[in-house]
Amino acid sequence: MIYPIISLMSHAVKRASAFLFPAVLLVFAAQAVSANKDYFLYGDYVYKNNIRSVLFKQRGFELSDPLIRMHSGDRLILRFDDLDADYKYYTYTIVHCDAHWQPSELRDFEYIDGFYEDEIRDYRRSSATRVPYTHYWLEFPNRNMRPTKSGNYILKVFLEGDRENLVLTRRFSVFEQRVTVNGHVFQANMIRYRDRMQQLEFSIHTGSYRISNPYRELKVVITQNGRWDNALTGVEPRIITGDQLIYDHEEKTLFDGGNEFRRFDIRSLRHLSERVNDIQSSRRYWDVYLVPDRLRSHARYVTDNDLNGRFQIMTHDAPNDMLEGDYAWVHFHLPMPGGPLEHGHLYVMGGLTHWHFSEENKMNYNYGERAYEISLLLKQGYYNYQYAYIPEEGAVADVSFIEGSHSVTENDYTIYVYHRHPGDLYDRLVGIGHMNSAIPR
Repeated sequence: MIYPIISLMSHAVKRASAFLFPAVLLVFAAQAVSANKDYFLYGDYVYKNNIRSVLFKQRGFELSDPLIRMHSGDRLILRFDDLDADYKYYTYTIVHCDAHWQPSELRDFEYIDGFYEDEIRDYRRSSATRVPYTHYWLEFPNRNMRPTKSGNYILKVFLEGDRENLVLTRRFSVFEQRVTVNGHVFQANMIRYRDRMQQLEFSIHTGSYRISNPYRELKVVITQNGRWDNALTGVEPRIITGDQLIYDHEEKTLFDGGNEFRRFDIRSLRHLSERVNDIQSSRRYWDVYLVPDRLRSHARYVTDNDLNGRFQIMTHDAPNDMLEGDYAWVHFHLPMPGGPLEHGHLYVMGGLTHWHFSEENKMNYNYGERAYEISLLLKQGYYNYQYAYIPEEGAVADVSFIEGSHSVTENDYTIYVYHRHPGDLYDRLVGIGHMNSAIPR
């Protein structure tokens, strides 16, 4: 994984710049981007420090993944805030990708019906907030642009019609339900994995849909809680019988169960709420200090109703969540009395940090407090998060190092089934299946 360096500034300088010197903030962002010629990565990234609170969901389903069924009325809603609080000419396009989120061989006209790029026309300025912003939103597909092929896509938002001047990118998928996916999740069968890992068993029913060679033509991808950094790929059927492909491997479809996500509630900045220790205010911004966290790597599992790492933008202090929700610096505190970790770094992980690991969400060790700390600028809402450890010599995020891992944790799983006919130039997304570990076998 490549870590996009969004900002090179300390948290203190970032906070001052966000409110006092927005021009300086953009200069730093531009320098960071220009230093990396391969900065456009095909995933969910934000490339400008003035862009916050990006949401990309199905219309009418607040916590959904960005999925569209072909030839349906499904729509996605993109929302984001610009903390410069002015108007900018934002444009967008879509890029068709293969099963591994790399650009496919299709040309624009082969997968887009309508304009190849279009303007984001809907915006409004915030009302009565200490941190001013302009809120933009886009409904997609629309009459100006529609995808015509199934598969994976990247939505690219850029400035002034310049596709190299990226603002943000977001994944979404368009699927045809040509095959049916059924399955379940349970504690791993093998003794050495049983306490900490979850095992998936599933089958794909092809029916009348023709697949000549499933081992060569099909690609199956499995995600946990909408994450792509730990997605499982390369799984082949163990048995093929008639129109049924059976995936009942003992070790090839295992996931760490992880732990229930931590949470905090900043839907109100007028009184203390769930896991909020203190709220302080000034003329320019709010400060929210969370209750100090604790290590959970050796703690017993406790069931909890979480959002599986997602977040909701919402305010109880005003009637309009999107335009009257304010921003606050949220301060995280994780005691580590034994001193800083010598061979790696800790990150705050979840939808609130786009499921990525960058300088912006890397924690710093405070020797005076003997704890890891970080401050994130977040809009009012309800948030889930966890702490992830990444060793310096590798790029694999280890959540169990701080959070622990339990095979009974509640998790959502999505199975994506891609098919490429011999001679085709792209991977069709011919089926999607959803499973939850809390549903009994």
